[in-house]
Amino acid sequence: MTMRWMIATGAALALALLTLPGIPRFTFQTAVLPAAGAETAAACDEDARPAPMDFTIPDMNGDEVSLASYKGKVILINFWATWCGPCKIEIPGFVELQEEYGVQGFQVLGFSVDDSPEQIRPFAEQFAVNYPMLVGLGRDDFQEAYGPIWGLPVSIWIDRAGTLCKTHMGIASKDDFERDLKALL
Repeated sequence: MTMRWMIATGAALALALLTLPGIPRFTFQTAVLPAAGAETAAACDEDARPAPMDFTIPDMNGDEVSLASYKGKVILINFWATWCGPCKIEIPGFVELQEEYGVQGFQVLGFSVDDSPEQIRPFAEQFAVNYPMLVGLGRDDFQEAYGPIWGLPVSIWIDRAGTLCKTHMGIASKDDFERDLKALL
């Protein structure tokens, strides 16, 4: 019994540390590089592959959102959940980046992995979200296509050509995201 309490306490402490904004950011990037000759070669990492863009997913309002309709834009797909503390830290930065860079061809897409529209809508209102919030409940196919998604938050960069460029696993700062965005614009 004591061992269970020690494990539970350790897990709670680790979760608390991950949600504090003053703690150093734990960002892991997977390397993905576009094909030879692509303009974004310096912005993307090794092992490029085309992004799976043939998905249509409902947003929190019930409207169907086609990923293919965003081809030609720099896309940031953010896998998140309403219960995720680090996600709550990142989302205001995404709102600011969408506001500032949207006219230059940037699009954030929030993909809630396990929340219903009824849970997402008040969350989006609270954080003044200005980008589509997709309902991922029951959409393991989408997570598998962009995964593996082992934890939250996870953010996926797709360049204008539709190349899967980078993956951030874990929390990252707005400055980190803005640096990657500028390289892809």
